Amino acid sequence: MDKQVLLRGALASVIALGLAGASTTAMAQEKDKCYGVAKAGKNDCASANGSHSCAGQAKKDSDANDWLYVTKGTCEKMGGKLTKPAK
Repeated sequence: MDKQVLLRGALASVIALGLAGASTTAMAQEKDKCYGVAKAGKNDCASANGSHSCAGQAKKDSDANDWLYVTKGTCEKMGGKLTKPAK
């Protein structure tokens, strides 16, 4: 295979990964971590109190320690909180 073809492919991959990272960062900036609104099995990541360490492991609806990413500015309107509960 031609070295130029390989080089072009590698460069295209690097550019694509850079663009994907930029869009992920922009998405995270438009979202809030909202505690207390996740349904059982529908949380986005680990529990604030350490009871589980992964998405989708919430045991009950609206647990104050489980969270979801929601559109910025909507968390409190949904009945959630922007800060994790005190220990």
